[in-house]
Amino acid sequence: MKVLVTGADGFIGSHLTEMLVHKGYAVSALSQYNSFNSWGWLEQVGCKDDIEVLSGDVRDSHYCRHITKNIDVVFHLAALIAIPYSYVAPESYVDTNIKGTLNICQAALDNNVKRLVHTSTSEVYGTAQYVPIDEKHPLQPQSPYSATKIAADAMASSFFNAFDLPVTIARPFNTYGPRQSARAVIPTIITQIASGKKQIKLGDVSPTRDFNYVEDTCRGFIELADCDDAIGQTVNIGSNFEISVGDTLNLIKELMDSDVEFVVDEQRVRPEKSEVFRLWCDNTRIEQLTGFKPQIDVREGLQRTIDWLTDPKNLVGYKAGIYNV
Repeated sequence: MKVLVTGADGFIGSHLTEMLVHKGYAVSALSQYNSFNSWGWLEQVGCKDDIEVLSGDVRDSHYCRHITKNIDVVFHLAALIAIPYSYVAPESYVDTNIKGTLNICQAALDNNVKRLVHTSTSEVYGTAQYVPIDEKHPLQPQSPYSATKIAADAMASSFFNAFDLPVTIARPFNTYGPRQSARAVIPTIITQIASGKKQIKLGDVSPTRDFNYVEDTCRGFIELADCDDAIGQTVNIGSNFEISVGDTLNLIKELMDSDVEFVVDEQRVRPEKSEVFRLWCDNTRIEQLTGFKPQIDVREGLQRTIDWLTDPKNLVGYKAGIYNV
């Protein structure tokens, strides 16, 4: 089966690419075009010789039609995802997240793609009105980023409703693991400790999250792609386990045998009405559809992430001393 992964050069996309190759798929992996011919995290995967790396941009509709020819399944992960950057560059998010999704959906329809798995995010729910959060929870655009993802999800759904495009919207909660950007809280904590910082700069540590190790998230994507009953549905991918950022910090301190202290860095604090204070996934639907259950608990996942980030050849790529937007 031939699959296309957009955003394959990113954190989750690179892990998904590896897992698909391991499972025997023929994978085309889209990396955003750049003049350096850098393939992002695909540079580090162990399956580079087994994939076709494409350099391009989902913002170009002609290119999207070109790369979806003779493809069976598209995993659409390409997106701008950093929330702080969306405050200052929202138009970029509209172009990539909304128009890019439109381009992929139209291209998939034109080329008779058999399945499209579109990537959403738990950020579309905003702060929980009730927990655990199921797929019927109201959508709340608390940042320009989340607003564009809500719109992108609606665009994908519209192609199912209007044109019978076989779309599934996969809605992962907070994924973490090796290769994650330092804009996220877990690598921020680990890299600061590993770099010898005695004070860890963070924003608000009271919000809660449903953290999921990246391999579990990728398994969820693949199981949804294999499930015909998931066509036309929006499906959470999460652990049904809630932990605060502060408790996550303390667990990382324990695992790294560290005595660092936490200090508030004001530039890392979201605007009050933009902060999502509580995320806790109800994963009943994906379990009923596919039998999916997370396999890596938070302690094991954090230890794997620590082991990877503290390897000097990986740590050198992170700028622990500055705020990564």
